[in-house]
Amino acid sequence: MLFSTTEEQAIDAASKIKLLLLDVDGILSDGRLYFSNSGEEIKAFHSLDGHGIKMLMSTGVAVGIITGRTSALVSKRAADLGVGILYQGREDKIDVLQEVSKDQDIPLNAICYAGDDLPDLPVLRAVGLSFSVPGAHYAVKNAVHVVTARHGGEGAVREITDFILAAQGNLQPFLGPPT
Repeated sequence: MLFSTTEEQAIDAASKIKLLLLDVDGILSDGRLYFSNSGEEIKAFHSLDGHGIKMLMSTGVAVGIITGRTSALVSKRAADLGVGILYQGREDKIDVLQEVSKDQDIPLNAICYAGDDLPDLPVLRAVGLSFSVPGAHYAVKNAVHVVTARHGGEGAVREITDFILAAQGNLQPFLGPPT
């Protein structure tokens, strides 16, 4: 992980997170858009990310998805993971952030967001903790608190969930007793 703040500041911010919001293309997936000859969309999601999301939610931290595109695949993935906060086809992500903050009664400084492109910038700047990935737009990487070591769709979300879990003292139970 690459920190634009100190690691201690990022850990402190992560210890207060009550909601993790995620972009899809470039964060939950590798950002490539695959279409079959019939026009069917195909996306790949990493199982490490899915398990990390489930672990985080089991500790009481909510998880949601905000994406500018609309996809039945994303609806299915969210349902499979138990993610109930899902906004698709919304390019006005800062407006969605305000809605979610109000609806969930969670202040912006207790929200973490992960995004990789310019439409994500207003949200990344507004939340208490922000993440991106190595393949993100340079302006995004310069704006976030932390850039993951893994790329989107390759376990980057798991890095984020493990970081939050560790900061909140909730990772060790998932790792089992120390050897």
